[in-house]
Amino acid sequence: MSQGPTRLVVGPFNRVEGDLEVRLDVADGAVREAFVSSPLFRGFERILEGRDPRDALVIAPRICGICSVSQSHAAAVALAALQGIAPTDNGRVATNLILATENVADHLTHFHVFFMPDFARAIYEDRPWFATAARRFKAAQGESVRRALATRTTLLHVLGLLAGRWPHTLALQPGGVAKGADARDQMRLLATLGAVRADLEERLYGAPLEQVAELSAAADLDAWRRAGPDGDFRLFLEIAADLDLVTLGRAHDRFLSYGAYPQADGRLYAPGTFAGGRDGALDPAAIAEDHTFARMEGREGPHAPFEGSTFPDAADETGYTWCKAPRLSGLTFETGAFARQVVAGHPLARDLATAEGANVRSRVVGRLVETARTLVAMEGWVRELEPGAPWCAQGTMPHAGRAFGLTEAARGALGHWMVVEKGRIARYQIIAPTTWNFSPRDAGGQPGPLETALVGAPIRQGETTPVSVQHIVRSFDPCMVCTVH
Repeated sequence: MSQGPTRLVVGPFNRVEGDLEVRLDVADGAVREAFVSSPLFRGFERILEGRDPRDALVIAPRICGICSVSQSHAAAVALAALQGIAPTDNGRVATNLILATENVADHLTHFHVFFMPDFARAIYEDRPWFATAARRFKAAQGESVRRALATRTTLLHVLGLLAGRWPHTLALQPGGVAKGADARDQMRLLATLGAVRADLEERLYGAPLEQVAELSAAADLDAWRRAGPDGDFRLFLEIAADLDLVTLGRAHDRFLSYGAYPQADGRLYAPGTFAGGRDGALDPAAIAEDHTFARMEGREGPHAPFEGSTFPDAADETGYTWCKAPRLSGLTFETGAFARQVVAGHPLARDLATAEGANVRSRVVGRLVETARTLVAMEGWVRELEPGAPWCAQGTMPHAGRAFGLTEAARGALGHWMVVEKGRIARYQIIAPTTWNFSPRDAGGQPGPLETALVGAPIRQGETTPVSVQHIVRSFDPCMVCTVH
């Protein structure tokens, strides 16, 4: 006999950046429907209105303390487009290094501090891998947690050398970077990245970064799990197989990336979409935000970001979140490291996307493979720097205009849209990665990626904070403070 539906409210979540609440309708031991709420309104888009456009470089990074470089970069790209300038070669390479440092640091933090400690909980003490997981990943105490935090500290020295400080650096500018580096700094950067490489190859992967980056099929993951080097990557694959994480957290399997890290020719990770087994071009003009179930005015129809608004609705009776619902050509899209690798055409990511779609395992694997690929690229970028060449191009701010800046944060596609009138910001709209992933339903009733991914999650008898729900939520690596502005 089937059980009657029950309502379960989960939240706030620990080890999640910002505030998150999830309402679950549960029947027959599984989630039937999910409604994801971002309960904190912040108002940064309104704060920016009426200010000098260049103030965005100071204010936008304050949206978040762990994604501040990404916010700064999106603002700088928008300002560069507004001025009609491009960064110098040194500025482009240094910006890549600064952004990549934050993104890799966030990936390391997510895996070791946010995601893996859930497997060191007593609920799993009967599993064969539990003792190892508890020793390595017990929150704030595990061997791998402490080691990863030390590695992350080493990595952030890159930002000290190139950006002066982190978070909230002012080094990123429309034409490049405000702080240059000399030949001695170049050697320090290589030494720093070498130390990070050594740490990750010893403990996280147990193998050279290149070997991880060259994984090309789901079968390679199975081979690594059975006979690969003894590192935390292999431990995760063992856990994922035992708990069947490939069946947990599948969403719409539509992927979006704005493209990351411009090279002299193209980008390290190409922009675009991937859905239904096909690549697609990215058309920013097709992006719009739906307010139907957000606590915002403007429910009459979807809004293109240049025409968007952020006015809380005091008379709201239908909204259940402060998060708007971004859509591309009317459809939901998932974004993040796995999506970025899928769109970029990485063979392993494509094979996983085709065979099993986005799920808890594939999202974490995508993040770990991207970490290895990006660190290898960073070493090459350091060697491209020319200490005697210009670091920043100069431009003139127009009295009026509109422009957008698209970048890739650790958690996925980040965009800033700016309208300038009479020398001041008339409108500023931000769509963050977690806005895409944790969006509410739209006017057509289409749920966001996380809301879809939670459907079918098993709920154990007596659970009030279901462990399956936590695994799914954390697989997206949410940054809730970036979600609502």
